[in-house]
Amino acid sequence: MDNLTLLLIERMGILLTLAFILTRTSLFRQLLDRELHVGTSIAFSVMFGLFGIAGTYAGVVVQGESYLPAFWIFRLSHDEIIATSTLVGVVIGGLLGGPLVGLGAGVIAGLHVFQLGGFAAAPMGLSIPITGLLAGYVARFFSQERVISPSKAMFIGMFAPIIQMSLLLIMAAPPELARTMVNVIGIPMVLTNSVSIAIFTTMIRVALQEAERSAAIEAERSFTIAERILPHLKRGLTLQTAQSAALVLQKETKAAAVAVTNREQLLAHVGVGADHHHPGEALHSELDKRALFSGGIDKGLTRESVGCKRKNCSLHAAILVPIKEGDSVVGLIKLYYRRPQQIGKVQEALAKGLGNLISNQLTLSLTEQMKGLMKDAELRMLQAQIQPHFLFNTLNSIVTLIRIDPQLARHMTIQLGVFMRFNLKLTASPLVTVRQELEHLHAYLEIIKIRFSEQFAVRTIIEAGVEEALIPPGTLQPLFENCIQHGVRDITNGGEIILHVKRQDVHVAFQIEDNGQGFPDNLLPVLGKVPMESKEGNGIGIHNVNQRLISLCGQEAQLHFANKQEGGSMITFTIPITKEVSA
Repeated sequence: MDNLTLLLIERMGILLTLAFILTRTSLFRQLLDRELHVGTSIAFSVMFGLFGIAGTYAGVVVQGESYLPAFWIFRLSHDEIIATSTLVGVVIGGLLGGPLVGLGAGVIAGLHVFQLGGFAAAPMGLSIPITGLLAGYVARFFSQERVISPSKAMFIGMFAPIIQMSLLLIMAAPPELARTMVNVIGIPMVLTNSVSIAIFTTMIRVALQEAERSAAIEAERSFTIAERILPHLKRGLTLQTAQSAALVLQKETKAAAVAVTNREQLLAHVGVGADHHHPGEALHSELDKRALFSGGIDKGLTRESVGCKRKNCSLHAAILVPIKEGDSVVGLIKLYYRRPQQIGKVQEALAKGLGNLISNQLTLSLTEQMKGLMKDAELRMLQAQIQPHFLFNTLNSIVTLIRIDPQLARHMTIQLGVFMRFNLKLTASPLVTVRQELEHLHAYLEIIKIRFSEQFAVRTIIEAGVEEALIPPGTLQPLFENCIQHGVRDITNGGEIILHVKRQDVHVAFQIEDNGQGFPDNLLPVLGKVPMESKEGNGIGIHNVNQRLISLCGQEAQLHFANKQEGGSMITFTIPITKEVSA
């Protein structure tokens, strides 16, 4: 029995070498990734069934208490049996592929054992598909594990030959010969099959770890390369940015040469062939046109396909990586190699990861730019809505003054010109300093004094340390205009508007109050949140001011409205001391 065990272990070494080669195939990787459907289940059944047949041929023919160490096995006589490793492939198939793969592999390997003959052909042939089916169902208890652990596989592997020996004792005849054979081959088969299954699963786990480690390394390389070239590509595809990106790529990818193009021409070429691949050359190869049209990674494996017409050019292969912004291909990164054999799975994976990272980041950058432009356009539109409101009211006053006081109308026209020039200067930026905004407000009040000189007075209380805080331009003027139009306008004299600006920790607080009639109670909950209808003007001034404060200074900068107990209204808001201008 000891000699039989050693001989089975030696032959299992050959079988495990075959298993090692099997773990390197792409079909086997699909099984590990659980990409199972009818077609792949059949393919896996055939693969593990053939592996089981190989285990049969690696077995040893036993006759009585003696055995024949012949390697190639044909028909067995009526008193012979074969000690095999058939169950190794079938059990592994069931553990990895489930019941259907285990049963399919078992049927293929079992039929082969059955046709070899011998007194135990039926029980041996029947036990193999049963074992594969049971192994597939047992694997469901470990479905959370990508590959079952070797210790568990070894434990399961012990029961496979025990089931086979049990059927042999039940079904084989004569019973005396069956008992003798079980005594001879039982323990060697339990040992060799269980150990072989454990070693096989260990090989699978090692192969899987190697693949994952390789993928992690390539992913890290892709991130590193993308991080280094994105600052160049984000500035647009120019001769300078393309040259900088190509230098980084050629160093990091170890390619023989790297080229960067736009949709029409070559922008940069670094490495081998730089003496005859010059920037400015038009893209003419079918490979370039195909990659630009499809937007997918492509490769060329001849000098002609990569677009070089010079006979002595040593660049014979290339991978083309499209540069995308959104759904549009804006250019290509071309990784050149001296021989087609240098383009392997690692290079293709790196190119794919690099293309996805660059395209995603450029698309994100483009999205952020578009959001910034849209935000800026929206704010400009809001500000444009405020300016005509004040302008039309002032022009109406000038028209009236021309008839009754031409000199005062002339003065008011001059002040309006000063105000508008100052206003145009301020609106060139989304944010201005509080000092500039107060100067803008004072220019506005110079005009208002002419219109309402006897009705109200304006007081401003400005504390030190607030002048350099940033605020959207044209914020205070519409709020003062609201106080005049809806607060103190109906007061014949004694009206007052007070502006108080003070610092509160890291914020600047603004408070505008008047002693007029106050806000209608039913409007307080919605003021600033929606445009309001108004008989005087377009009724959108406060709403637009509130929207610009929230957009540029944050939600905490929104306007707050209240009526004072003694009469009149109050508007308050705060802005941060420092605020970067949005792009």
